Amino acid sequence: MSAPVQDTRTIVVTGAAGPAGRALGAQFSRHPGAGTLHVVGVDLAPAPVPGFETVEAVPAATDPAYERATIDLLSRHRPDLLLPTVSEELPRLAVLAHAVGLGSTVVLSAPGPTAVAGDKLLTMWDLARHGVAVPRHMASTDVRSASAALDWAGGQPIVVKPRTSRGGRGVHVVEDPQDLVWDRLDGSWIVQEFAPGDEYSPQVYRSPTSGRCVVVVLQKTRLERGRVGNATAVERVEGADDVAALATQAVEALDLVGPLDVDVRRLVDGTPVILEINARFGAVSAAAPELLEAVLADWPG
Repeated sequence: MSAPVQDTRTIVVTGAAGPAGRALGAQFSRHPGAGTLHVVGVDLAPAPVPGFETVEAVPAATDPAYERATIDLLSRHRPDLLLPTVSEELPRLAVLAHAVGLGSTVVLSAPGPTAVAGDKLLTMWDLARHGVAVPRHMASTDVRSASAALDWAGGQPIVVKPRTSRGGRGVHVVEDPQDLVWDRLDGSWIVQEFAPGDEYSPQVYRSPTSGRCVVVVLQKTRLERGRVGNATAVERVEGADDVAALATQAVEALDLVGPLDVDVRRLVDGTPVILEINARFGAVSAAAPELLEAVLADWPG
């Protein structure tokens, strides 16, 4: 007696050639249901990526043609799920999904929460408003110099970074009152106190229907630029319940759903604080395959 034929699901992944896209490609390559998954990647700079049947070219998220191109992409492939991994496109894609009724095809939060998570200063303001632990923070325009900012931090190091960026781009630790970084800052930057303790990347999936959370705590064991930057190595950790609880509290406070990549560090006294939240699959998601499993099993698309 022949086995029943399983339906094929079509999945489109944006940013397929980037770190987050490649992490998903690796998971699709070894997924037990790979034979029933038709996975297509798209990227601004397309290149062959393991796990994707093909990787097509698409315009940048800032291109005026982005919306039309996205609609055409979905019309061609008619995917069951669209998994976005490019931070810059998330707010625009969330609005497009709402405007043209893409419904649950796009694995993304609603436009408001997506936009807040996409801006690191708005994220800090919203989380602080909800009583979620975050480092001390302010807009870079609130002080006129590195010296004044260090005074504000009680002489302790501070971090400046763009409000909208990814992958550690632009992150700079300020310790010198004469640091010239302030000469190029404007209102598009945020200032945070530097949290010197262990850094984590909790991987969270929050269901859009039940609100339940799946959390896998990863500790960053090596960073690209020493104290800051992308994680070049992570390991799963058990017992960091305070980190898992904080990540859950944060995504619930912002009303985010789907796969979420959270950055957490410990302050001098060991208290964990939220640094930022990426409202998408992150570059280290392959170390937490539970997220992709949850999306495939739970997302209503």
